[in-house]
Order: sequence, then structure tokens, then C-alpha cells
Amino acid sequence: MATIKYIFITGGVTSSLGKGIIAASLGKLLQARGYRVTIQKLDPYINVDAGTMNPYEHGECFVTEDGAETDLDLGHYERFLNITTSQANNVTTGKIYHTVITNERKGDYLGKTVQVVPHITDEIKRSIFALGKTGNYDFVITEIGGSVGDIESLPFIEAIRQIRWDLATADFLSIHLTLLPYLRTAQELKTKPTQHSVKQLQAAGIQPNILICRTEKPLSASIREKLALFCNLNLTAVIEAMDASTIYEVPLRMYQEKLDEQVLTQLALPTTSVPDLSSWRNFLSQTQKTQQTLRIGLVGKYTAVPDAYKSICEALIHAGAYQACQIDLQFVSPEVLHGRDIAKSLAPLQGLLIAPGFGSRGIEEKIAAIRYARENQLPLLGICLGMQCTVVEFARHVLGWKKAASTEHTPQTRYPVISLTATQENVIQKGGSMRLGAQDCQLTPGSKAAESYGTTMISERHRHRYEFNNKYLQDFENAGMTATGIHPETGLVEIVELLDHPWLVGTQFHPEFKSTPLHPHPLFVSFLKAAKQRND
Repeated sequence: MATIKYIFITGGVTSSLGKGIIAASLGKLLQARGYRVTIQKLDPYINVDAGTMNPYEHGECFVTEDGAETDLDLGHYERFLNITTSQANNVTTGKIYHTVITNERKGDYLGKTVQVVPHITDEIKRSIFALGKTGNYDFVITEIGGSVGDIESLPFIEAIRQIRWDLATADFLSIHLTLLPYLRTAQELKTKPTQHSVKQLQAAGIQPNILICRTEKPLSASIREKLALFCNLNLTAVIEAMDASTIYEVPLRMYQEKLDEQVLTQLALPTTSVPDLSSWRNFLSQTQKTQQTLRIGLVGKYTAVPDAYKSICEALIHAGAYQACQIDLQFVSPEVLHGRDIAKSLAPLQGLLIAPGFGSRGIEEKIAAIRYARENQLPLLGICLGMQCTVVEFARHVLGWKKAASTEHTPQTRYPVISLTATQENVIQKGGSMRLGAQDCQLTPGSKAAESYGTTMISERHRHRYEFNNKYLQDFENAGMTATGIHPETGLVEIVELLDHPWLVGTQFHPEFKSTPLHPHPLFVSFLKAAKQRND
């Protein structure tokens, strides 16, 4: 392919329609045809990144190998395409303005008045084209967050309009995803919101080439014709996106709707090749051929919003398919456990996962849940804060240090078994200042972690400020909790295990970020294997 093809995906009518899933599904289909694909997300919010955003507002913060704190859609990109994303795959309004203002302060604009057009839009365009230069790609798919008509999105839409004229016709494609609401009283799908959404996009200077319609009912021939007529599209460019039982069905549904064929046709590329989706179909088949159901409890601070733990939920699905079991995931709020019989609440579970998070809310309830799992041989996986709570629980109830705590929650504790890492002690700025991204970890041969990974040297992604306090390491190991994963250069503890327990593992890193449908994370696979054994 002589030039990179740029595909832009916008949304209309409402947010949360699944632009990220559509982008990832299209990328999967093109990849399955042998093309080299990457995807990026343009987020209209003024935050520089997602690192300081409340999960209740924005869902999980996904961390890349190079330490970028990004939108959760990058997790979908990595899981669907088996690629590694980076800082370049997520661009925010805050990042764009920060760059432009920094350049202005340096005098790079030679005294000119700095304006949205051309300076902001030029920087947006530079970011889009820069991603294409990071690898030998055939396609760059760009998803624009929010909905057409949002004030925040206007500079991004204008930048795309300009790119339409910067590129040859065969190198540019616009896809618009909208909602077709179903009115139950009238028993019909309504097209008017979509028509208005397309008109807004046209008013901004962009004519969509393909229209994808989220709907809970099939599109009739008459509705397709109506949308094609009033949105200035070919009939074959109107694509149905019915609600699916799982996001992993979407690539196959888009293949049935010939989305990839329509894209290739409009970009003047051959459509003779057949995408190889066999491994994807096998994964879907495995999720349906389940032998048993495992009830896994997830105790976390943000359980009211499942997207706050999106990667963990998906990692359990991946590992469940590998273990031929269905996951009945029970979200357990610490407030629900407060004052209740912990044993009665957790006894029906085959496994317990203590989720990551920040702050002191729910810490004591998490510690109580961990104690139950330890004393009752319930398989337990603690991630980040979950590992830290596991350490505190062991210190209090096995070592007998009743006041043991993390200095994050109890700064003056007598036994600071979890404390700030040395590199964090003088950090004042909150954004982008944690221990982030991929770090090496040396595993102890024969440990549960080493058996799970099948190797003794791994690399995993981090996002934290507090760590195990090595001052107390010998005390823990003498009592039966061992550090089976150590950073080879700093000596920081990355994994702890309990020797006299069927499966109790805490990780300071986030294994969920590296799990994909075709490559489930080994720790999640091992965790569910232990849960199956308990169930049996």
C-alpha cells in the first residue's frame, strides 16, 4: 500500500454508543485481512490525561506500556487487536492546549496571535499524523469522543474537515455512529435523531461515507432506504449494529454487515481476500461451551460503575473461556459488608478478588474480607491496593501488629507495612507522577506466580505510589507470607503469596491490563483454576 488510509469515527445522538468497540471491531476485521492497523482516541475533555479523573465519571484509567494514563477504550483496542498502545494513541484537548501554550511561551509562533484555527487544529492534525509514523501501518483509525454538536468536540471536527482536504479522496473515510431509538408505544424505530445528527456533521463540513446505526431492533429495507436518501449515502453504506450479548460478537456482526468490505470498496482497495477470524470464533465458542459457573466476588470502592473495573471484568471472561467456565461476577461494595456477617456474604463464592483503588473508604471492610478468605482457604487475588490490604491484614491478624496500616490511610501508624516509595516522597504534582507503566519482575522458582507464568522473568504495568515496606519483609516471610516477585533493580516487592493457602496471591502491578481474548493472563487463569478446584 502506497499511503496510509485514515478512518475517522464520530458519534451522534448520544454518547456511550460503543464507538470504541466499533473502532476495535473494524480494526480487527482489517487486521484479519492482513492489513496493519493502529487506533487512537481523541478525547475532548480538558484534563491532560485520565489519571486524575474519578472512575465514577469516566470509568477505568487504562495504563499503557510506556506509562500513559488513558481512556478505557485503549483497553478495547489492545484486547481486540493484540497490539500495544502508547502515549500517541490517546490525545486530549488538555494535551493539545498544553502543547500549544508551551510553544507560545517559547516564542515558537513568532509573535502571531494564537488561535483555535490554525494553531489548535494544526496540533490536532499533527498528533493524528504522528501516530501513523510510529509504525509501518496501512490504516490509522481515529475515534473522536463525545457526540457531534458538543462544544468540546468542535476543534477536533474542524481538524478532521481540514484533513479531508489534505488527503487524497481514496485515503480518507468518515464513519458516523448514531442511535436509532425504538418507541415501544409506536412500535417503530425513529430515524429523525440520526438525520439531525448527520446534518450537524454536514454543517461542520464533513459528509459521512458510512452510517452505523445502533439499534435494539433489525433495520427494515425501508428504514435503510430512508436513511440513505436523507443522509446522502449509498444504500450499502447503511450498517446495522444490533445490541449484542457480548462485545466480542461485534466483529462478527460487522463482518456479516460487510462493514470491512464497504470500507475497502470506498478506499479503492481489493475485497477479494477473506478475513481469517478462526481464532476469534474459537474464543467465542469457548465462552459458550462452559462446564460450570464460578461465583467470583469483586470487592472494590467503585462497584456502582462496572466500567471502573473494565479490564478486570474482561480478564475474568478471557480466563473463564480458557478454563471452560462461566463467570458469575458479584460486585461487592465495602459499604454492603459493613456491619454484616462477612462469612454469610462471602461463603457462596468460589473466589475473591480485591480490586485496586485510592483513598481510605472501605479499607477495613476489604481487610475483613481478606481475613475470611485467608482463614477459610478461599482463593484470593489482590491487585494493587488489594495486595496492600492483604499485607495489612496479615500483619494485624498473623503477626499480631494490631495497628499495622498503610501510611496512605494512617500516616502515623506504628507499623507502616505499606509506605511511599522513595521516589514518591517529594512528589507534589498529582497528574502523571505515580510509578507508571511496564516494570520488570523476578519471580521465585516454584512459586505459584512462577508456575502460572511458566517463567521467572516477567514485565507488568504499574500505577501506584505506595509499596510494601521492605523493613518488615523478614518478619512476613518468617510467618509464612513470602515475596515471590521482586523488581530486580530496586528490590521492591511486586508479588506476595501465602505458603499454607491453596491460592492467595497479591500483585502490586495490574495484570488485567495485559489480558486479551486470545492470550488470557496467566494469573487470572491460575486464579480461576483454584476457584474451580474449590467448587469441585
